[in-house]
Amino acid sequence: MTAAFIAHAVLFSSWAAHIPYVKAQLGLSDAALGTALFGAPVGSLLATLLSHWALPRWGSHRLVPITVAGYACVGVTVGLATSGPLLFLALALWGMFQGALDVAMNTQAATVERVAQAPIMSRFHGMWSVGALLGAVIGAGSVSAGIGLTAQLAVLGVVVLVVVEALTRHLIPDARPAAVDSDAGPAKRAWLNRTVAVLGAVAFASFLCEGAATDWSANYLHDVVGAGPGVSALSYAAYTLMMVVTRFGALRLHSRVSARRLLPALALLAAVGMSVTLATADPVVSVIGFAGLGAGVALLVPTAFSAAYSASSAGSAIALVATTGWVGYLLGPPLIGHLAGWVGLSAALITIPVMISVAGAVIGCTGAFDAADEFHRDVMT
Repeated sequence: MTAAFIAHAVLFSSWAAHIPYVKAQLGLSDAALGTALFGAPVGSLLATLLSHWALPRWGSHRLVPITVAGYACVGVTVGLATSGPLLFLALALWGMFQGALDVAMNTQAATVERVAQAPIMSRFHGMWSVGALLGAVIGAGSVSAGIGLTAQLAVLGVVVLVVVEALTRHLIPDARPAAVDSDAGPAKRAWLNRTVAVLGAVAFASFLCEGAATDWSANYLHDVVGAGPGVSALSYAAYTLMMVVTRFGALRLHSRVSARRLLPALALLAAVGMSVTLATADPVVSVIGFAGLGAGVALLVPTAFSAAYSASSAGSAIALVATTGWVGYLLGPPLIGHLAGWVGLSAALITIPVMISVAGAVIGCTGAFDAADEFHRDVMT
């Protein structure tokens, strides 16, 4: 499963460096590019409907290899697009496989977590963060070497097909029943369950902050703070490093503090750090602030997936939480961009501490994450 998480991150993040060149080649305006990029979240929404139907019937152990194959093969269509509408359609198709794989692999990870009797979901997400960094490096290197997007994604797709498909042949059947009734089955209850809705809202807030940090952290330090390129790049590096460290240290953290207390405390750390960052506009403080944000959001989504697995029909619940989160990730950067055009980048980035504070308050004041706490207590005793 580790290979699937890495592949999921590497493929999509590797194309980010090519976006300016795709825009120039297709002759797209900023608005036209924004419309084309919206294809990915549209595809993710379609993946929710498909996963909601397919997972309870076939199980994540069958869907992970299928969605990995589709995700690896369809990526080349993005590079082959010759117009804005075709780019939208290619990204929608790619986003559909990306979203479906995200749901399937997180469901399988939660199944593995239960079999292993250890809260290891955050470690899988830690490897996703490592994969995202690797993909960004591959994309930047390909652009520097003059390697086109189609060739890059074709090579990566072949590697993913060979490696990941070989490592996902013997996955574990989901613990939840596979059969679904037409009207009153578990899938329907998952969509109507208030707990799952809260988990989805937290995932949306967390992913929105992650997307905003990914696309705007370096811009903030460069354009607002006045830092040089090297220091500006450190903001995202510090953010990612702390996210990885926190995710790999989650097992030790959860053994000492319950998720219902730990997650709001980390969210508070992120909110305070970002608030001080935006108030001072200092290079060193900003790097530290974005590092605090990485620690603050690191465990929100992995723990939400773990709680969703127990909240209702596993596949359907994770499908809702995963896709709601990814919509936040993909909508966050353009939202910040539009707000920045109206009120300035510093004021627009206030969205981050506000969203993370709301997420922390919701976690502390509701029982949505109680299932995750119960699981942690069971495996630690």
